[in-house]
Amino acid sequence: MPEDEKPVFLDSNILLYALGDEAEKREVAWTFLNDSSVISTQVINECSHVMIRKGMKPREEVESTLEDILSLVNVTDIGLPEIRLAWKLGQRYKYGHFDSLILASALNAGCGTLFSEDFQHGQVIDDNLTILNPFRTDVPLTT
Repeated sequence: MPEDEKPVFLDSNILLYALGDEAEKREVAWTFLNDSSVISTQVINECSHVMIRKGMKPREEVESTLEDILSLVNVTDIGLPEIRLAWKLGQRYKYGHFDSLILASALNAGCGTLFSEDFQHGQVIDDNLTILNPFRTDVPLTT
């Protein structure tokens, strides 16, 4: 990644589509799984929970599947700085706490884009983070 280019943050739905059955969304999601993408420990936990709960993979395969994903992207931990920022973002932007943690993690990781299907497409958070739904036809598939 060029030095002046900011990394992108992937919400859990992007990873879940990459591992899912919808061919078009799977193909789009896989374009973002690379070393210029960032996820948080929250994203891994959410994916693990959904994969087990929805029976996407047998429980014994979830770990190895997610380990494969972890080898492709950068991971940031959620700590007190992200929690405190999430409280502020939740008040300012009216997102729930766990969505605000995604925003806080992306901002604290220095990301310029958050790819997600669940947030308001085109919204800019704190003049630094643009939310894009990569499954819209008007969104370029580059990171």
